[in-house]
Amino acid sequence: MRALIVSTIAAVSLLLGGCGLRPLYASGSDGAVATILADIDVAPIEGHNGWLVRNALRDRLVAAQNGQGAGKRLRLDVRLEDSITGFGVRADDAVTRERRTLRARYQLVDAGSGEVLLDATAFSDSGIDVVGSEYATIAAESTALERLSQAVADQMIARIAVFADRGGGRTSDAPPAPGGQ
Repeated sequence: MRALIVSTIAAVSLLLGGCGLRPLYASGSDGAVATILADIDVAPIEGHNGWLVRNALRDRLVAAQNGQGAGKRLRLDVRLEDSITGFGVRADDAVTRERRTLRARYQLVDAGSGEVLLDATAFSDSGIDVVGSEYATIAAESTALERLSQAVADQMIARIAVFADRGGGRTSDAPPAPGGQ
């Protein structure tokens, strides 16, 4: 029985090795992804929700850059749409449930030439219970916005990392990413 399990594990590992999957950050701080992320500066984003998203993005970029701070070769421009929609309505027309949606349209721009390298969107939404206390409802809306800001920033960084891994954002004199397209 043990030999069967060992041979099955060996066969599965050989099959998975040929599927082409590899870690996104495989080369560490010297890899294509880390290099592109190190070159990104996040442009100011309007409003309180913009402040939250920009800080979340910068936290992730600084972590990717080993604390070195944002580069200047690439600029990330972000426009946000934040909406709260009531959809649970009682017989007396009072809203009992809300949905807060945060949508970001972002562009990764070459700061030197102004060329748009990546144009994409990210969004997340959250449900909010509307309770009798206005303060509690406002606190829930604020907490939802903080969570949504984190989720949208995660989506943006993941999309930019995949873009970088596939060879996007390189300068002509930069070597191609290992295994990149």
